[in-house]
Amino acid sequence: MKKKEVPQDESSLNKVNSKELCYAVDEDGNYTTELSSGWDPKKIALDNALEDIEKRVEEARLRVLAGTTSPIEYYMELCKMDLTILASYVGFFKWTVKRHFKPSVFQKLSNKKLAKYADVFDITIEELQNGPS
Repeated sequence: MKKKEVPQDESSLNKVNSKELCYAVDEDGNYTTELSSGWDPKKIALDNALEDIEKRVEEARLRVLAGTTSPIEYYMELCKMDLTILASYVGFFKWTVKRHFKPSVFQKLSNKKLAKYADVFDITIEELQNGPS
């Protein structure tokens, strides 16, 4: 695409004043870079992904409030992580993290284990124990 044709559509990236680097052809036919604020197909895909994340966070929050999962699952979703990533960050096996999702197991976790989760989520142990509101 030519440098003048690089899309500058409104996108979700505008919310964070971010631009994306794209390759384009200049007037002399040479490849160069140009900043783009986004384009509609990418905006739609990004908005759909963000909407899906918000939905998963809310579902996890409701499960915590209902007492069917621990706050660890909620904060994992809130921080846009999955089980594999969270397990690697805290240094536990995936099955161990999944076990910590059980409220009865979560309530018995040591402060040392809770501190690992709190550090990864960038919250205090108290915030982790209290969960979402």
